[in-house]
Amino acid sequence: MATADAEPLVQPFEVCTRLFTAADLELLPTDLPSGPIDYELDNGRLVFIMVPPGDLHGAVQLNIATELKVQGDRRSHGKARTEVGIVLWRNPDRVVGADIAFVAKKSLPIRRTNEGYLETIPELVVEIRSKNDSLKYVERKVQHYLKAGVEIVWVADWSARTVTAHTGAGEPTVYGESDTLKLPTLIPDFSMPVADVFRE
Repeated sequence: MATADAEPLVQPFEVCTRLFTAADLELLPTDLPSGPIDYELDNGRLVFIMVPPGDLHGAVQLNIATELKVQGDRRSHGKARTEVGIVLWRNPDRVVGADIAFVAKKSLPIRRTNEGYLETIPELVVEIRSKNDSLKYVERKVQHYLKAGVEIVWVADWSARTVTAHTGAGEPTVYGESDTLKLPTLIPDFSMPVADVFRE
C-alpha cells in the first residue's frame, strides 16, 4: 500500500544509457499486452507511467478543465487543454504530461512540436495528485514547470481536499474547501470554489 511519502510507481527506466528525445517518445507504443502505458521524458530519461488515473482523479480533472474552458477559453482569454504533452526544454529533452494546461491569450497562437506536443509554455498547469504520487515526485515536477516559465501551478489533492498554488515568488498558498480559486492575471473574471473542485 503506497503512503504519501513512499516512492511512486512512476520511476525512470535507466537500463538504456542513451538519452531519448521528444521524437523518440512519439514512436513508443502506448498499448502493451499488460495494458495501456504512458511516458514522460525526464531530461532524456524515459519515465513509465503505468497506473491509470482513478475515478476521483478524473472527476477533479473534468471539474477544473470545464471551468477553464467555459470561463477562460470561451471568453477568449486563452486556450484550455487536458492530458497534453509539454516540452519544457531541450537537450536533454524534458517532456511531461500535464493533467490540465491553460495558455493565456498573450501567448497565442499555440506552437506545437513536430511530434504534436505543446511547445508554448502554458501560463497555468494543473496537476492532480494521485494516490501513488509521492510528495517528492510532485514537488520536483512543480519546480520543473516553474523553471520552464509556467506562472502558476495548481496541485489538487483529493485526500486533503486542497488546491495548492505554486508560483515563482514566495511560499505556495494552500486553498481549502471554504476558499475560492481566482486567476486575476490570466482570466480576470475566473472564480471557482474549491468545494466544486472535489465534487464527484
